[in-house]
Amino acid sequence: MKLGSVKKNVAQVLVVASTREGIFVELGVVLRQIAQREVANAVDSFGLAAFIKACGEDVALLAATAAAVDAQKELATIDLNDVQWMPPLANPKIVCVANNNTAFAKDIVKGPKNPALFNKPSSALIGLGQAIELRPDHGITYPEPELAVVVSRKLKNASVEEASAAIFGYTIHNDVTSATMREEDTFHYREATIAENGSFKIVESYASYPGRYKGADTFAPMGPWIVTADEIPDPHSLAVECWMGSELAYADNTRNLTHSSKEVLSFASHYQTINPGDVISMGTASDPAGETGDKPQVATDMNRGCTSVTVKIEKIGALTNGVVRL
Repeated sequence: MKLGSVKKNVAQVLVVASTREGIFVELGVVLRQIAQREVANAVDSFGLAAFIKACGEDVALLAATAAAVDAQKELATIDLNDVQWMPPLANPKIVCVANNNTAFAKDIVKGPKNPALFNKPSSALIGLGQAIELRPDHGITYPEPELAVVVSRKLKNASVEEASAAIFGYTIHNDVTSATMREEDTFHYREATIAENGSFKIVESYASYPGRYKGADTFAPMGPWIVTADEIPDPHSLAVECWMGSELAYADNTRNLTHSSKEVLSFASHYQTINPGDVISMGTASDPAGETGDKPQVATDMNRGCTSVTVKIEKIGALTNGVVRL
């Protein structure tokens, strides 16, 4: 089953469910048909995150809902040409993995063996068809097409097995990044550390803070669909493409991710509590040759005449956003 969030008018946000191409029904109506009125009311009030949380608490609910959606014959289908797409989740924590692609391995001078994490604010989210806004001070800004994992259960200090069982489904995230602001917000400084003999020594360090260059408004296009995990038995064999207008910028596969989704989710839960409806973004697709190949990330600067970006991930769909310069 796939699920998304759309707005039919200024005030009304609906959660849409589908198991068959061309048939899109309102999730709340279906839930009431199968006597899940409490869950339906929560979905009406809090959106898709409420259904995801309920599925984490009741393992039979997802299958029952999918069967009811699939059986719909009389329920009017929603015309998706007459709606505004919203991000599938309104207020998730977005945990991202940096440099999680084997193509980058030869270009990393020094880095951790564990997943390197950072968070993006939910205020950066936009949905299908909404515009990525570029300000003059954003400078070089490029897309990063990523598989994102949606979680259905609270996780803290979770094992890999527990993390795997908590995966509700998968969506698309475009981790828009400003290389210019990253350079501006990087410190090169000296600091004291402890030497092997216990004395202090001064070393040179670098630190970069992603609040602007990863978290600016509109820097997290997401959606349009969350596809449930039962539809994607192997999330690490999915083709990924990123198109800038009519030009293919990247073609990659999730098999090239360094750390798997369940490994990252388990690792992250040891440092941040992961709640139902939170999102783990798995790291960007890349030119197979990495940053020293024919197409480094800066070559896909959206300020070089780009008017739209489309991220396609096999079995999930396509996420297209316009690009506007303010």
